[in-house]
Amino acid sequence: MSQVQGEVVVLLHGMGRTRRSMARLETSLREAGYQVVNYPYHSRRHRVERHGRDFVEHLSEIAGRDDVRAIHLVGHSLGNIVIRWALANDAGRIPDEKIGRVVMLAPPNGGSSRADLVEPWLSWFSRPLSDLTTRAESTANTIPPLHGVDIGIIAGSRDPIVSVKETLLSGQTEHILVPCGHTFIMRNNEVIELTSQFLRTGSFNRTR
Repeated sequence: MSQVQGEVVVLLHGMGRTRRSMARLETSLREAGYQVVNYPYHSRRHRVERHGRDFVEHLSEIAGRDDVRAIHLVGHSLGNIVIRWALANDAGRIPDEKIGRVVMLAPPNGGSSRADLVEPWLSWFSRPLSDLTTRAESTANTIPPLHGVDIGIIAGSRDPIVSVKETLLSGQTEHILVPCGHTFIMRNNEVIELTSQFLRTGSFNRTR
């Protein structure tokens, strides 16, 4: 337990899901000794910027606690774009020394070609879709790069929603491919183990 003393992991689910989708990962990380916050938000209701502003408020409250020395972040799909927006726009609300590691599960970092197809018809229902297209001006493609943060990306080789290429991010620390789809990647045993490994060591390499 001592190795994670004062370390908080904040989980952020994807679009159209609830925090229950991250429950298995939450349980595993708690058993590993982390404090875990499974952050709830109405993912379809607002654009990424609004979700990001709310998330910054939440993170700043956690960062203000004296017992917290590091905040790690784990997102699924849309949750990763919210994480990126929040870290790029926190305006000093979260001290740099308290930002830990980030694990991204199936992140549409370059947007998603699937979002390109459905956005014209479904953006009224899922407002972040416009932020997730592959267009150069989309939010996913215009958030500034993150510097000084260890970022591990886990992509699914069977993902029909976000291609492996679309998960790549400038400045990423490591990228790994697993035989998973998109929707339930966070429940996969290997993904859970890899997430814990990266949070602990900053690498997916189990020999470290």
